[in-house]
Amino acid sequence: MLQEADFIQESIRERAQVTFRNHLRHIAGGNIKAWVEQDDGILEFPYGPAGSQERKSGKSELYDYMKDFPKRFDVDFTELVFHPMADPELVIAEFKAVGRHRETGHPHKQTYISVVETRDGLITRYRDFWFNFSSPLVQPSIRH
Repeated sequence: MLQEADFIQESIRERAQVTFRNHLRHIAGGNIKAWVEQDDGILEFPYGPAGSQERKSGKSELYDYMKDFPKRFDVDFTELVFHPMADPELVIAEFKAVGRHRETGHPHKQTYISVVETRDGLITRYRDFWFNFSSPLVQPSIRH
């Protein structure tokens, strides 16, 4: 039987996972304004393409970074798996993006592992571990 503290922890974990699901839903639906309102922190790309900015912060910078995503990509996020952590506000998620690049019509397939810190239903830090090695336009960069 769950103790009250366990119930509270599970409620917090569920809220964090719902926050993450909403994050994906807003991106897939092209609603970047709703997406940025849910994010209250930092977006980091430890393995982003060489020459790209590793970190975005603040609603304005996040919006500017993502505003054209719906014009460029039509995607669905699939195969979402959460890996529960001791900290219920920490989300570790694996998932895939499947869709197409709108300008070229080329398929878009990408696998992600995301480490997401939340607080009170907002994303405070999002570390996006992805890299699309199939793209001839980018080269990986490992930052230490």
